[in-house]
Amino acid sequence: MRYVILGLLLGGPLSLYDLQKRFASGISLFYSASSGSIQRALHHLTAEGAVIVGDADDRRRGRKVYRVTATGRELWRAWMTEETAPGADAETTILAKIFFLGRLEPQSRPEVIRRIRRAVEEQAAALQTLAGEIDRDARELDDEARQIFVFHRATLDYGLRAQGLLADWIDEVGEMAR
Repeated sequence: MRYVILGLLLGGPLSLYDLQKRFASGISLFYSASSGSIQRALHHLTAEGAVIVGDADDRRRGRKVYRVTATGRELWRAWMTEETAPGADAETTILAKIFFLGRLEPQSRPEVIRRIRRAVEEQAAALQTLAGEIDRDARELDDEARQIFVFHRATLDYGLRAQGLLADWIDEVGEMAR
């Protein structure tokens, strides 16, 4: 979440309320965050010097805004350009990186896309391997167990198809980044 917040702050200073609105108005389609989790992330980002908090310039009493620092910009950039780790959060991370890709300098965008595409390919390959193993094991199942297996396999098929769709979409986004 911290990198998503940093990405949002790259557009300019925002209050906690503004950040909550940004999450609710678009980012929540791929990244959900409660008010408390946003506050905790801001606290950690402030503690590590990635953001600073100050009074708003609009004279509203007590309104605090957060601004990204040079340290925060560098943390965000490092996150954008690093490999995407496999696992349950990989798709969310990929979507967040694509969402913020326009904030990255144009010459760095193609490499980010290549790294994301590689992560998608690796995840798809892992699912294909798993499918092969499961299919081999399924041959030894009795009829009752096969009735259960068919739905487990259908769920794996969904994952395989989702990875294929994600790969195609990344290719389309890659065309935009050139």
